[in-house]
Parts: sequence; C-alpha cells; structure tokens
Amino acid sequence: MPPHTSHPLIAFEHSDFLVAIKPTGLSFHQEAGEAGFVEVLRQALGGMPLWPVHRLDKLTSGLLLFAKNAEAARYFGEAFAEHRISKYYLAISDKKPSKKQGLIKGTMEKGRGGSWRLSRDGDLKAATQFFSFGDMLPKQRLFVLRPLSGRTHQLRVALKSLGSPILGDERYGGTPADRGYLHAWALDFDYQGEQQRILLSPESGLAFQGLEAQLASIAAPWDLAWPEVKTRACDL
Repeated sequence: MPPHTSHPLIAFEHSDFLVAIKPTGLSFHQEAGEAGFVEVLRQALGGMPLWPVHRLDKLTSGLLLFAKNAEAARYFGEAFAEHRISKYYLAISDKKPSKKQGLIKGTMEKGRGGSWRLSRDGDLKAATQFFSFGDMLPKQRLFVLRPLSGRTHQLRVALKSLGSPILGDERYGGTPADRGYLHAWALDFDYQGEQQRILLSPESGLAFQGLEAQLASIAAPWDLAWPEVKTRACDL
C-alpha cells in the first residue's frame, strides 16, 4: 500500500489510526532525559493525541501503529492479543544460520544486563517464523521474520539462537556496523472490514542500500509460503 501522507514520519494515515516510521537508534519512550519516539512524533504532529498499541526497541527501525482515539486503541489491543495483526521484519546477518527457514520457538528468560535468552521452561513463550535468502547480499544473509508473539528482544534472540546474530547488534554477538540491521518492514491487518497492508523498505544503513530492488525478486511478505502453526494464541 503506498503512503497516504507526505509527512516524513508517517507511512500511512487513517481517520482512526496512523502508521509511523521510527528511525533506528531512537528509544520508544524517554530515556536518559532524551525524548523518545512517541514524544517526538506527538510534537511533530502538533500535540495530536496518540495511543501506541505496540512498540519497537531502540535498535529497530520501521513501521509503528498508533491509534488516534481510545476506541481504536481498544480494537487494536484486542487484535494484537488475538494475533490478528501480522508483522514482518527484515534483518541482515553476516553469519550463516543453522537452518535456512522454519520456526524458532522457546521461552524468553532474563539474562544479565538487560539481555534475554531462549530456554525450554517458563511462562514467556515466544515463536518466530522465518525465511532466509543467501543470494541477495554479498557475504551476508537476509532474513524475513514473522513473529507470532511480541516479547522483548524476541527477534534478536531468535537470530542469535540460529548462530546468525543481527549485524550491528553487539549485545547479542552481532558484528559491529553503522546500525542494527533489524527493520519493521510490513503490517497486515483488518480494520472494520477493510484489509490494511502497509510496507516500507528501510531507508538507512549501508548494508540496506540497494535492497529494495532485490526485494522485488521475492513475494510480498504476506504472500510467502508461511507454514500453518498449530500454536494456540493462549500458548503465546
């Protein structure tokens, strides 16, 4: 879906919601006295009331959904809880994964210094589907990720568990780079009977340069052959 706005921080705007574009390196909320993306966006929109309905961490760039009123916020809150909103991410690693596609599943467990790790036991279950492509980037591998749950650092931990930490994600063993190469690429959801599909290629990062042309060689993320997962929503 093409952008319906010319504002540099907005990819798509509806009367009840908007999809904003978060840059990499900016926290979601205020951190160390510096305004976070939510406040930056509100100020850029003249103080418009906004209800964030999901979030991205500091390293991640890309699409973020905000409700414009409490009723829409409730709708999206229920939709996320019932797994009726599909999110798709792009990531780059310079290390070969232990498998090329599939499902990464486990329990998120707190580690040291704010990091997380996957384990077999616990309550914070996480599941991520992925495809990887080794012929699009020189000496690097592109991942298309579809999280089935929304845990903190879930995708970063998932790729580390494959032996392919995200390029630039030094917290999880990634090779140092000019940015962390994780980007919220697309959203796919129904809103009041109308299908909404918003897609935005990454705009910053040396390793992402030229990627948009390469992405044209694969299907849109919602058209990839994602296997059906027999995991109940309450299990995530």
